[in-house]
Amino acid sequence: MTPTSSSPWRLSVAPMLDWTDRHCRYFHRLLTRHTRLYTEMVTTGALLHGDVARHLDFNEEEHPVALQLGGSEPEDLAACAKLAQQWGYDEVNLNCGCPSERVQRGAFGACLMAEPRLVADCVKAMRDAVDLPVTVKHRIGIDRIESYEFVRDFVGTVAEAGCEVFIVHARNAWLQGLSPKENREVPPLRYELVHRLKREFPQLTIALNGGITADAQIEEQLQLLDGVMVGREAYHNPYAMAGWDARFFGDAHAVPDRDAVEEAMVRYCERMAAQGIPWPHVMRHVLGLRNGLPGARKWRQVWSDHRLKGEPPRKVHGLALQALRPALHAA
Repeated sequence: MTPTSSSPWRLSVAPMLDWTDRHCRYFHRLLTRHTRLYTEMVTTGALLHGDVARHLDFNEEEHPVALQLGGSEPEDLAACAKLAQQWGYDEVNLNCGCPSERVQRGAFGACLMAEPRLVADCVKAMRDAVDLPVTVKHRIGIDRIESYEFVRDFVGTVAEAGCEVFIVHARNAWLQGLSPKENREVPPLRYELVHRLKREFPQLTIALNGGITADAQIEEQLQLLDGVMVGREAYHNPYAMAGWDARFFGDAHAVPDRDAVEEAMVRYCERMAAQGIPWPHVMRHVLGLRNGLPGARKWRQVWSDHRLKGEPPRKVHGLALQALRPALHAA
């Protein structure tokens, strides 16, 4: 089986709470033009009763960009999907994978996998409200339910409501006894269940999430599936994404080096400062840019120094480069 290589979900960066905000996505877009980017999960309550602009504003450069929603009320989700369309997002994604207790108290996230009919109603309501693709991100099971039939029936029920794209985190979510961090590490990865979903639902777009840390793994999974979603590896070692456009999308444009990317982010910080956004809110996402290179730790220490947070970003940039130079000369 050869999946469609031009699938819009061929490669993406996972929605990560407190991490994939608009500044992070702007940074990632400097490294890859084609990889699909996702917002942090935004709850329906935050949009319907909070500051819509704060949650939904994004930079035009971020396209293609998807809004991930957390919620379980079809009417609320439909209203939020309409907002996503009005603000210009390319996709609405429903979170059925987050295992945190706070999310469970809101009756959404991974616990929704136990209610596939409700998820189907949510998907149908959103699809009826907007023209955007409505997708679902979910786990392969919850708690000790490890049967393939559980996730198969979930996908089958939600697909009947018109969902055509499923992003599958290939671990169970344990709703009690594990922290969200442990839920990303303790339950075993079971890629074979995701592969089986693709075999049984060849008409659906099935993308894999969980445990992907290398280009070779991405390549291997793309032989069997329509897409791969990378999470923490993309955040901690972002420059790895600089080779993705050529390798996975056939676009061999000139790749910016790390210095050019950092300079672009300093200019972005200056623009954000004019809007009242302090540069540390932006540069915290960039600290992995030089991972593995000589002097990276000293460079990172400068950008992380709270004593410098009141200085202009251009000045801090100069200090960071000064900290880097001795290591470069020694190398």
